[in-house]
Amino acid sequence: MNYLTNAGGLIINFIFGAAVALFVLRLLAEAWRADFQNPICQFIYRYTNPVLRPLRKVLPNWRRLSTSALVVAWLIECLKVVLLIAIMGFIPNPVGVLVMGVAELLDFVLLLYIVLIVVWSLMSMLSTDRYHPVARLVTSITEPLLRPLRGRMVLGGLDFSPAVVLLLLTLVRLLVAQPLSDIGQRLMLGL
Repeated sequence: MNYLTNAGGLIINFIFGAAVALFVLRLLAEAWRADFQNPICQFIYRYTNPVLRPLRKVLPNWRRLSTSALVVAWLIECLKVVLLIAIMGFIPNPVGVLVMGVAELLDFVLLLYIVLIVVWSLMSMLSTDRYHPVARLVTSITEPLLRPLRGRMVLGGLDFSPAVVLLLLTLVRLLVAQPLSDIGQRLMLGL
């Protein structure tokens, strides 16, 4: 790869990562019933509604899961993969692109949860304002993962449930997302 290709890949990853983050946060905020009055949630809803509103007629929610936000995030990941392969000069196999889109989206969600749990842990150690919009959103998204283990992993007055959840998320990244990505790469490049 030359320097221009690396720079192009960085720009593509940044732009498409921001778009995926917006739709994944919308998906998680709806799934875990984040407070709609939160200014961050209002920002997310305002900028995803023009895309999701027409799609909801075709892809309705399944329970509390916004299937339209999930499909849009997956399509953005697929487009990102196509562009990254194209700037390297390859023509990807469509089946491989679809599998890579799933792998990239799964890895993104897992990594986002890892970051959010670390942020939640830091906020709880630093005793930040519980009513701050960031704290409310992070808590509402991470609480469903932390709640089942909370209070069960206490040692010396410290709750290690966030560490256990981080370990489990990292294992899922290594044992599910990475092999899926490898399969997608092989399919995409015809290996």
